[in-house]
Amino acid sequence: MRPRDGRMIGGVCAGIADFFDVDPTVVRVGYVLLSLLSAGFPGLLLYIILMFVIPQD
Repeated sequence: MRPRDGRMIGGVCAGIADFFDVDPTVVRVGYVLLSLLSAGFPGLLLYIILMFVIPQD
C-alpha cells in the first residue's frame, strides 16, 4: 500500500519500504542508483507503472 503520509512523489518507495520494514531513505537511494545505472528511462517507467498498480492506503 502506498501511504498518504511520508511520501515524496507518489509514495511507491515509501510503500515498498513499509512492506519490507526498512527505512524509506534506503529504498529511495537504492531506487535512484538502480535507475541511473539502467539509463534512467526504465526506472522512471517502472515508477509510473507502480503508482497505478500499488493501491493507496
